[in-house]
Amino acid sequence: MISVFDIFKIGIGPSSSHTVGPMRAANRFVQSLRKQGRFIHTHRVETVLYGSLAWTGHGHASDIAVILGLAGEEPETVDPETVAAIVEDATSKGMLALGGRRAMSFERNRDIVFDRKTQPKGHPNTLSFTAWHEDGTALATEFYYSVGGGFVLAEGENAAARATANVPYPFRSSADLLRLGSEHSLSIGGIVLANETASQPEAAVRERLAGIRSVMNAAIDRGISQEGELPGGLRVKRRAKALHDRLLSDIGRNVRAPHEVMDWVSLFAIAVNEENAAGGRVVTAPTNGAAGIVPAVLRYYHDFCDYSEAGADEFLLTAAAIGMLFKMNASISGAEVGCQGEVGVAASMAAGGLAAALGGSIGQVENAAEIGMEHHLGMTCDPIGGLVQIPCIERNAFGANKAIAAASLALRGDGTHKVSLDQVITTMRVTGADMQSKYKETSQGGLAVNAVEC
Repeated sequence: MISVFDIFKIGIGPSSSHTVGPMRAANRFVQSLRKQGRFIHTHRVETVLYGSLAWTGHGHASDIAVILGLAGEEPETVDPETVAAIVEDATSKGMLALGGRRAMSFERNRDIVFDRKTQPKGHPNTLSFTAWHEDGTALATEFYYSVGGGFVLAEGENAAARATANVPYPFRSSADLLRLGSEHSLSIGGIVLANETASQPEAAVRERLAGIRSVMNAAIDRGISQEGELPGGLRVKRRAKALHDRLLSDIGRNVRAPHEVMDWVSLFAIAVNEENAAGGRVVTAPTNGAAGIVPAVLRYYHDFCDYSEAGADEFLLTAAAIGMLFKMNASISGAEVGCQGEVGVAASMAAGGLAAALGGSIGQVENAAEIGMEHHLGMTCDPIGGLVQIPCIERNAFGANKAIAAASLALRGDGTHKVSLDQVITTMRVTGADMQSKYKETSQGGLAVNAVEC
């Protein structure tokens, strides 16, 4: 089974598939060189980015991620404040510390290639690494696939084969979850918690969940405090602080609109995604492009509902289960199925999580998750300039509000409905397969070509 902490991963922006994934892949290649005894003989490493990584890699900082990964940095621990200095040092000196230890030759334009001609065979997000000896001999070449949400597979590696932990309640569908819940009198969150505690103490699981929430809230709070333009050339101004100031001013003047809560939810999501766009620390939930939705809805639960730590844990455990279903049976990669696999999945996760935290039955939770995705089906991934800014930031705000609406609708019902979550997941997968590639994170269609970039 996929772990909760595979769905919720701490990393940096702007993209899970194009930044976090390539960084992890570069790290894995360095580790592979060590295992093969070729690390000490490596004079330089050539990286080639294919498919969506080639088309939008510049805007998604894929080249920067590769540099960081080769230098031994990890998404979970790299300090966002040091990224620019690490990249500048390697670029200006013409030397990169492989694995943080061995100095090797490095020329950015020579050693990182954006190949927009070769059609990748394994996955739209493919990259290769070749280690070269000083005499010009190729020591090793390996291909990796960044399959969405920061997950990385080596060529020939099977995701299912890597999942070896035995769990008491294995599941692959929402039908499985409903059956297990009924048979064992467990909520979806309870099922996931039992699976997690098969390999670690419950106290450790809950501590890690608290850590995930802490990073989510920190991203909201930092996003609210920052001003200026986002990097990348579009000259997009941060809006979260101004939105926050306006909301506080309206409260101070007792100007309270009936839809004020929606503005707060939008603010929370925008704050996170502005941080993501700036390369800040966020939680992949389940991707970076959709990183603002779950935190925004969770913050809504904290600020506007009857909040409890137990409820917050149930929220994240339930949301993770829903993310697992999409990961196992469809995709969470915008390059594979469009933005329905990012914003749509996140909205489905948040809707189910909120319904669970508010005491919904297992049927109501499944219904909320189904509604959350049903009304994102067909959403394209068409970032202007290859940047995770337009329309990505506002899409998170709308996704968060739609998730709350989905949970509310489900909780008003009794859990019975015509379309199941499993049917919606299948539909999402098929819709993604039918979608033209130009609408799947290549910046070759949609808003990316019909809106002025500057």
